[in-house]
Amino acid sequence: MQIAILSDIHDNLWNLAAAIHQVQNADVLICCGDLCSPFVIDELAKFPRDVHIVFGNNDADLYRITTKASKNPRIHVHGELFQATFEKKRFAVNHFDYLARPMAKSGDYDVVCFGHNHEFEISHEGSCLLINPGPIMGAKFSSGRWEDTAPTFVVYDSRTNAPEAKSVSKRLSGQAADQP
Repeated sequence: MQIAILSDIHDNLWNLAAAIHQVQNADVLICCGDLCSPFVIDELAKFPRDVHIVFGNNDADLYRITTKASKNPRIHVHGELFQATFEKKRFAVNHFDYLARPMAKSGDYDVVCFGHNHEFEISHEGSCLLINPGPIMGAKFSSGRWEDTAPTFVVYDSRTNAPEAKSVSKRLSGQAADQP
């Protein structure tokens, strides 16, 4: 099973559209929070299979995000924590790195996904795989200011337990560009 994992969209519909285009063949999409505005749901809905969303600290209009998502049976909003099993792999998804690390240490999960700090990370805590797909937004806060960073996401293969780092390919003339 191919699981696309992204986070920290922060209303960047252009990068999100390109990422969604790149993961069309994935079996499921996980969003680790910070969509920001309800209209981001419209872009996430272009993914043709189930989308699982947790809230982040910048998802201010929870009512409208949830209401908009409820109109699409493939979009599932889970609040601040999503737990599921995909092909015998136990997943936990939340937004915050400081919650993800203790969850990974608990031994209850095989994979823990998170976002928040806009820092791409694939690491292990014991036998648990930690995945921060980085920011779709394409920026991070560092040394008191925002700076550009690559918009990234991860595609995880549950059969091989292998995460693959991906960069957003910008769209050219309405088509996704090939990855370098």
